[in-house]
Amino acid sequence: MSRILRTLSGLVQTVVTFLVLIILAIAAFYVTVFVVSTGADLAGYNPSGDFVVLSASLLVIAALFGGIPIGRPQQQPAEEEQPSAGFE
Repeated sequence: MSRILRTLSGLVQTVVTFLVLIILAIAAFYVTVFVVSTGADLAGYNPSGDFVVLSASLLVIAALFGGIPIGRPQQQPAEEEQPSAGFE
């Protein structure tokens, strides 16, 4: 019985995490649309909504891809032979 409860608990946790991330992504997109629209107005441009949404979506996608660790070497656990003494 506890195994089923753990499985259901993990499933609920995954669904809640998914929903929270979707809500945060939508909020970040709205903020980015506002920033792009306000920046265009301050620069004296009057772009159509299509270009504002396009540029905001490109910025959000670039930010998401920027957080993916592609090509970074995996960090090996540090050997504790000698304690670190600050800046060396």
